[in-house]
Amino acid sequence: MAEVRSAILGTGRAYPEGILTNADLERMVETSDEWITTRTGIKERHRASESEYTSLFAVEASRKAIERARIDPIDIGLLICATVSPDQILPSTGCLIQAELGAHKAAAFDLAAACSGFLYGLTMADKMIKTGQVRYALVIGAEVLSRYVDFTDRSTCILFGDGAGAAVMGPAEGDRGVLATRIYSDGRYAEQLYSPGGGTRIKPTSETLSQGLHYFKMKGNELFKIAVRSMADVSVEVLKEAGCRAEEVKLFIPHQANQRITDAVTSRLDVDPSIVYSNIAYHGNTSSASVPIALDECVEQGKVSEGDLVLLASFGGGVTWGGALIKW
Repeated sequence: MAEVRSAILGTGRAYPEGILTNADLERMVETSDEWITTRTGIKERHRASESEYTSLFAVEASRKAIERARIDPIDIGLLICATVSPDQILPSTGCLIQAELGAHKAAAFDLAAACSGFLYGLTMADKMIKTGQVRYALVIGAEVLSRYVDFTDRSTCILFGDGAGAAVMGPAEGDRGVLATRIYSDGRYAEQLYSPGGGTRIKPTSETLSQGLHYFKMKGNELFKIAVRSMADVSVEVLKEAGCRAEEVKLFIPHQANQRITDAVTSRLDVDPSIVYSNIAYHGNTSSASVPIALDECVEQGKVSEGDLVLLASFGGGVTWGGALIKW
């Protein structure tokens, strides 16, 4: 029996109305708009209110994706929520989203791969569809990272934003669909971007909270080099697997971590900067939500057409990285 190829049938995104600008941060920590913009390309980022939470945005993004895919939620066989900021420890945020959507026949769970989470989920969904275990899958990247940001640490508090992106995947028509995916990790670099407290190793107590051990800690200079190399290498790998060349790509969406990283990856791949999408100025780094939010914006803005080659790449804490090549 011929292998079924999977395709993205619909996308959606959602984020808080609240916005934290660089000017706002100037009043909170020793920094400036010029310093932030020069080093990251970020001008503002969405920030959830105290009453908002991860699944709220995940459900909104998912409903849009399901509507555009023109399927019934009950037909979804797999629901993956990529997140490092779940609603709660138990049950999974995926199960909470499932209940809200009415996708009662889906196997639902959370996936923790930081900024690479959406591509990890896309890879898993692709394989499940190809092997016939499910017909439709919903892959979500959703984060409320502002809960884990130390607003006294200017090296991290300027970076992260909140939001969600989602994609419905199903059987492809014709020669469209996912051509190649690759995912990787290397735990030797775990402490370059991590949150040490809050788990079973350092349980949450009043003391660990006062020490800020649940906040993100990052070694930015070390991460920069690994991120550029990893995203460029995995992009080359998926292109080679699909028998395609970089110059054939019509749209390249890298993880929105830092504009300088995006520029360096673009240069290393030697692709035309005009095909590289960047929205980091308005969202900051939304971790697993980064790529699906950007993809939905590109679909809505008409930046991708049927038959176009779309290249996705990501890198995140763990460290993790991944790439995917899709014929739209």
